[in-house]
Amino acid sequence: MPTKVCFVDVDDTIRETHGYHKQGAAYGYSKVKGLNAILATISTPTAAPVIAATRLRKGNVASARGAARLIGDTLATLRRATTPGLVVVRADSAYFNHDTITAITAGRARFSITARMNTAVTKTIATISDQAWTPIRYPQAIFDEAQQVWISDAEVAEVAFTAFTSRRNADHVTARLIVRRVRRLNPNATTQAELLPGYRYHAVFTNSTLALIDAEACHRDHAIIEAVFADLKDGPLAHAPSGKFTANAAWLVLAAIAFNLTRAAARIASETLGRARTATVRRTLVSVAARIANQARHWLLHLPRAWPWQTQLEHLYDTVHSPPAAAVP
Repeated sequence: MPTKVCFVDVDDTIRETHGYHKQGAAYGYSKVKGLNAILATISTPTAAPVIAATRLRKGNVASARGAARLIGDTLATLRRATTPGLVVVRADSAYFNHDTITAITAGRARFSITARMNTAVTKTIATISDQAWTPIRYPQAIFDEAQQVWISDAEVAEVAFTAFTSRRNADHVTARLIVRRVRRLNPNATTQAELLPGYRYHAVFTNSTLALIDAEACHRDHAIIEAVFADLKDGPLAHAPSGKFTANAAWLVLAAIAFNLTRAAARIASETLGRARTATVRRTLVSVAARIANQARHWLLHLPRAWPWQTQLEHLYDTVHSPPAAAVP
């Protein structure tokens, strides 16, 4: 995997609201009345995600609406901040459409999008031969010592696929269709039309240059954005405080700024805290039991003795008040 690889993850969530006077609140795909927030995060294999763009939308809006513009803004922000060697935009099947993929390629990035299991995709998967499947160790699989096999029987394969063939020829997109199949432990519990008996299929449409196994694992890491949603809902997005839609939109932006600042402070304080949940950062660096005193016309902050994170807090303070000198061009 390239050393300077960045991942842009896009997803949306419903923030439940209560009362009858919330502008924009409606019942969406989750059957919950609320507002829809779409986020784009940026992360690397060694750095926790930060929020690069946000949009607050009506509760019943389609997930992919406005996603192309959001992705374009995020990629522009990313390239102003750094020069990554490879950028991969990851999203789920709600964003499997031509506009989203066009915005990604226009931003000089690679896409890794969950493919909808439509007729074209299922027919393509059915053409994969049995010899083309590669076994992988699927997360949470159960290893059977007697048979020396993983019970989940996770396997991956890839095949060329052309998407959006219902559009004009210029809009057709040909890339890799990476398919993961997992044996059903209960074949009678069928939740999707079977291609072959006893398997569940999950397809990813991507033009990533990563090897098969790496590309499949890379896409599964898209779940990292769910941790960001969990952090926000555990903090500022516990509720939408205003009845005005524009005020709640501003609240979402402020929540993203607070999240990024907290993440930056944690990363300065300690590499370990840099990947911790926001609640952990608040407990260790923000909610410090201290006493303010005034001595000789100077304000002093008396920190508790034997504070477990004293070293990290001192490092954060020293770095902020004495930042490294800027490099001379």
